Amino acid sequence: MPRQSRKPSDTGIYHVMMRGINHQTIFEDEEDNYQFINTLDRMRVRYDDEGNACGRNCCYYAYCLMGNHFHLLIRERDERVGETIKRIASSYVYYYNRKYGRDGHLFKERFKSEPVNDIAYFTVLLRYIHQNPVKAGIVEKVKDYEFSSWGEYDGTVEPVFQICDVNTVLNRIPFKELDEWVNDPLADDVCCLDNDNERPRLRLSDDQVWQEIIKIAGVTCSSDFQKIDKTKQREALGLLRELGASVRQLERLTGISRGVIQFVRK
Repeated sequence: MPRQSRKPSDTGIYHVMMRGINHQTIFEDEEDNYQFINTLDRMRVRYDDEGNACGRNCCYYAYCLMGNHFHLLIRERDERVGETIKRIASSYVYYYNRKYGRDGHLFKERFKSEPVNDIAYFTVLLRYIHQNPVKAGIVEKVKDYEFSSWGEYDGTVEPVFQICDVNTVLNRIPFKELDEWVNDPLADDVCCLDNDNERPRLRLSDDQVWQEIIKIAGVTCSSDFQKIDKTKQREALGLLRELGASVRQLERLTGISRGVIQFVRK
């Protein structure tokens, strides 16, 4: 069946969601999150052949990085949204593959997007995107999550580090009103973008991971884990990743190589 064309936006504004291939974690640690935000920053500006800024490819109104996927509220400028997302993804995959010694795809082949044609839905998306970590149980309040754009709205992120066009939003919606909306929980059945109803896996502490290893594999130290049957070992690693343990965390705690852990079927 041929792919359906993306629905155009009358305003040039789109809600974009992109997920790791096979639901793979795409942000393993803080460095990965900061690298992706830096990539967003670089890709919004257009440069000439001499490296001088000469225009804007896009502007952002909101983002949220969620372990195995990200959300972005973006407006086209000098470049179509598809080209911008392609460049963002390509740049980040190059970084990720070099860092973790891997090859191949990281993201699903095609990102999801939907047009945003009115202020009412724009406001719903501001709430939905920023409430993702709260809905997932990662934090209790929107302001407590580090890897979203809310800090740019409430002033906890210094202006020099801001990448979103918050002033355009705040000129339309006073901060006090926006703050109340964003912290007013959306109904559980509000789900923007079709089929985007999977909650990201929660991060586990090292102690929690060991408790799970003991239950799953029946061992209490890394050397014993390395000695168990390879099939059982892979099954255990898959379950641990599904529960929310990161590749780096499992490598550190079990002594199993990153390459083995990364390609375990979850």
